[in-house]
Amino acid sequence: MKIREVLSALERFAPLPLQESWDNAGLQVGLTETEVSGALLCLDVNEKIVDEAIRKGCNLIVSHHPLLFHGLKQVSDDGYVPRCVIKAIKNDICIISMHTNMDNAIGGVNFKIAEKMGATPINGQGAGNKKQDELQGAVCKDEAKCPMVVAELAEPMSSRDFVQMVKERFNVGCAMCNELLERPIRKVAICGGAGDFMLPDAVKAGADAFVTGEMHYHVYFDHEQEIQICVIGHYQSEQFTSEIFRDIINTECPGVKTCIAETNTNPIVYY
Repeated sequence: MKIREVLSALERFAPLPLQESWDNAGLQVGLTETEVSGALLCLDVNEKIVDEAIRKGCNLIVSHHPLLFHGLKQVSDDGYVPRCVIKAIKNDICIISMHTNMDNAIGGVNFKIAEKMGATPINGQGAGNKKQDELQGAVCKDEAKCPMVVAELAEPMSSRDFVQMVKERFNVGCAMCNELLERPIRKVAICGGAGDFMLPDAVKAGADAFVTGEMHYHVYFDHEQEIQICVIGHYQSEQFTSEIFRDIINTECPGVKTCIAETNTNPIVYY
């Protein structure tokens, strides 16, 4: 099976038109007519990830965050991005990224976060000609892009227990929250990564809690006892995206070897 077939399968699930205007999802580096020897699945691409792909015999890397956000004016050893490009090309490795198109896709990043929390997406805002069951829990900004999911926990939880549960499920040492909500939490709005732009929509949806990866300081204000904010870190919120890639490839491209990266690419260290 050729790399282009894997790329096509990923883009059928999360079409490139779903990406935001500033993004650069899709093919990053390499030739797609090459037969795929294996796919290494990761959140970010750095030199250690390329080394892991080489070590595991994978000539394809599928990442969530693009290696190339902007055009390179110089391909040299000055910076990890051009070094990764050089190393990938030298070792015949192709790099594909599925970023905000995967964030905005039905069944994408936020649905995976809900799954990890044991929460079930509930009927939310739909749009266009998509079936209601496909849009279950999705909050759509237009006919296609659905950057937030609203899901329901199996049982109501106290805010303290909810935050502890999220910390455990996502292996987070410390969550950034506003004051603890004094009512039970059942309905949860989810937007992985940098999601504070969706907080007003979470409030509008009547969510008891809002889970995201990072938020600006001033956004925390003026929501006391309105909604429980729980911010767990950008990397931590999206760390299971590789499982989505694995399931797509295993279903649509049977026989292709998939490896979830062992390299932790989170550049933030907590002391």
